Amino acid sequence: MNMQTKPPHTAAEKSILDSFAEMIGQLPGDGPVTAARDRLLSLISDAGLPTRRIESWHYTDLRNLMRDVPKAGAGSASQVDPLVRNSIVLPVIQGRSSDLSGLEGIQLEPFMDLLASGSAVKALVERGSDDLIGQLNGAFVGDGYSFSVAADQVVEEIIEVQSVQSGGQVHNRFVAAFGANAKATVLERHLGDTAEAGLSTSVSSLELADGAEATWIILQGCGENDQHLGQLSARLGAGATLKVYVINAGGKLVRQELHVDVAGEGAHFDLRSVNLLAGDSHTDVTLTLGHNVPNTTSSEIVRNVVLNRARGVFQGQIRVAQVAQKTDAQMACNTLLLSDDGEFSAKPELEIFADDVICAHGATVIDIDHNHLFYLMARGISEKSARGLLVNGFVDELIDELENEELVEALEMLIEQWLISHG
Repeated sequence: MNMQTKPPHTAAEKSILDSFAEMIGQLPGDGPVTAARDRLLSLISDAGLPTRRIESWHYTDLRNLMRDVPKAGAGSASQVDPLVRNSIVLPVIQGRSSDLSGLEGIQLEPFMDLLASGSAVKALVERGSDDLIGQLNGAFVGDGYSFSVAADQVVEEIIEVQSVQSGGQVHNRFVAAFGANAKATVLERHLGDTAEAGLSTSVSSLELADGAEATWIILQGCGENDQHLGQLSARLGAGATLKVYVINAGGKLVRQELHVDVAGEGAHFDLRSVNLLAGDSHTDVTLTLGHNVPNTTSSEIVRNVVLNRARGVFQGQIRVAQVAQKTDAQMACNTLLLSDDGEFSAKPELEIFADDVICAHGATVIDIDHNHLFYLMARGISEKSARGLLVNGFVDELIDELENEELVEALEMLIEQWLISHG
């Protein structure tokens, strides 16, 4: 008789279970919310952290990579200045939101209130059996924001959702709805302001009504010892446009998932991702994109810079449903591998069930072109400066697509500072 026994919990899994026992008394929620939390935690306890045997986690063996989990506890994080002046700042400091009633242009409610009232219980579900991020966040989520932009409303200021952490654990959730023909730009910014190790999970849910236009920027600048698990889900109505920018410039262990449903005819989705990897960090960007109706378009470009012993992953799956004729979907992943010890794994996928489509994907891994380097050095530019210019040009091309010049300058300066400190 073959008997399969469940492997013992790892140190990280034990820490997750112990943290829940410590925190459950302080987590907001009524009876159904608490029951939902218990159910999600039991799924983690039964299955454990995902391993490479699970296809969607094949390149990020979390059971092996996540050796331990920081203890829950209140840190001493402080709000920081917005990336762009005059932004509307929605701060979540060490996992706690602020009372920001009376903001113009948006309707806002702390997610803690939705948990306390029980109205958030429907959101505390997993996407599937391999949704560790949804399970972990749903079990531990303590706060965040739910906000909406009314139909035909144009919010000129950038909305900066600012999560700042000083070690410990932070579990946030952000829910955003954009009414018909509404337009807004949101910067989801994650910062770690201490060398102390921290764990953060963040789940964002976006709903774009017909004709809405939203730009959502995820700027991950966690500390060098932090673990960050993020997930964004979005649904696009007819004629809606969503542009998502993912910029990873920090963290020890990072996974950012994007799940997009192009559900209305004439809708368009863009992804632009810049991943700056150094040290012995591990960063994973995973995308699932569904074109589920006719006449929709999408474009995904991922640029990666890998230094030292860093490891990176991009998994991009585009699925075109049988009814989704006239789909145009293009995906490219380009990597500058600047170290013999670094690694980058790219897995672009197309699943096409329609027959009248234009779809393509590709991936490249290269070093700096020595002809370009020689060209600059021959004009009196030092080798280090020349390399910096070439790497900047490689990633800045994507940032330049943003419409807000002040935002472009701030992001390009952040990237330049990262390259200087790691070059």
